[in-house]
Amino acid sequence: MSRKYFGTDGVRGKVGVSPITPDFVLGLGYAAGKVLTRTRRGAERPAVLIGKDTRISGYMLESALEAGLAAAGVDVLLVGPMPTPAVAYLTRALRLSAGIVISASHNPYDDNGIKFFSGEGAKLPDKVETAIEAELARPLQCKKSAQLGKARRIDDAVGRYIEFCKSTFPTHLDLRGLRLVVDSAHGATYHIAAHVFHELGADVEEIGNKPDGYNINAACGATHPQALQEAVKKHRADLGIALDGDGDRLVMVDGRGAVYDGDQLLYVIASHRKKRNQLKGGVVGTLMTNLGMEHALARLKIPFARAKVGDRYVLEMLQAKGWELGGENSGHIVCLDRHSTGDGIISALQVLSALRDNKTTLAKAAAAVKLYPQILINVRSERRFDFNADRSVQQAVAKAAAALDGSGRVLLRASGTEPVIRVMVEGKSRSAVTHWAETIAAAVRKAAS
Repeated sequence: MSRKYFGTDGVRGKVGVSPITPDFVLGLGYAAGKVLTRTRRGAERPAVLIGKDTRISGYMLESALEAGLAAAGVDVLLVGPMPTPAVAYLTRALRLSAGIVISASHNPYDDNGIKFFSGEGAKLPDKVETAIEAELARPLQCKKSAQLGKARRIDDAVGRYIEFCKSTFPTHLDLRGLRLVVDSAHGATYHIAAHVFHELGADVEEIGNKPDGYNINAACGATHPQALQEAVKKHRADLGIALDGDGDRLVMVDGRGAVYDGDQLLYVIASHRKKRNQLKGGVVGTLMTNLGMEHALARLKIPFARAKVGDRYVLEMLQAKGWELGGENSGHIVCLDRHSTGDGIISALQVLSALRDNKTTLAKAAAAVKLYPQILINVRSERRFDFNADRSVQQAVAKAAAALDGSGRVLLRASGTEPVIRVMVEGKSRSAVTHWAETIAAAVRKAAS
């Protein structure tokens, strides 16, 4: 059964447009509750944690989910605005059946989404999401009153998560003498991130920490690091840390204002672990991982493998190989020895521990990664079409591949989180890469219209 609603990161879309409507989300909560009831361990009724980011629509969707889950006989624990990885951690720590996050991650405020975590704090496997979709097709039959779920709030969730993040930083190190700027993207880490770094000794300046329901990810955070670059220079900081709206992406800026993406930060962590003989196996990237990072790892004799795009697929490959470290150039970094999922705050702490331990700068630690020019163009497509079968698109791809002559890559893929087709071209020459990316994007745009 092909999935109709679930993409690479749960169910996502424009608020008020199917499927992100109150009636659908109520049904989704009920369907998820039914599936969890069938798969729960022990005799007790299942319990689910719900967290959200700071979007105005979170209130509405939270209420709908709570109602659907309660109708299915599932108890609900509410934590309010919390980062996605915090929900994963708390679900595991509280021994719950599942965790649910209401968020559209790095998307603008008028998008939203629902994503699920298992009781172990990992993204739900495809087969469970498929089972939830199958349940959605059946009528909602509310449990009898005596069997309905109850709801309560967890008041100490923020403090629990702050302490968990701090516990992933080596006890023999601290951040004293380090001036940081932390950009929370007006998102779910606005009341958490700065406290973590400050309590480890850093002098912290905050930006992007005043959410109003509408400004999440707006010209700030990991997807718009320009605000962080300016703040780092203004405050004469040593480093800047940018998170996205739900706190699972990380981008960093050094004192000169240079931006470091997920590939470069992943290399810093991996090379440090290799040096200390603490790297288990190799590193997992994705189809979007820059060739420069792959080549830098090869020089250190660190094995590397590519998964499909999406942190869930990075996680699946890590588990299959028995490795611990992986990530995406967008800033999702997974350190399985620290957490069960990608976590922007914890990833930043791993980078900082490498810099402090080696007494070096971010520029020096990442210098071995010579990134190839990589151009990514998003072509909006409201209808689904098979670009692999479109003759004009494939001709443009073939011409680009011939021109790059083995010194670059061409990748087309449909986004799992937005109605766009992503066109990526990578190679040694920026002008050539730009030309072929624009040429292929034009072919896709014409074919999709």
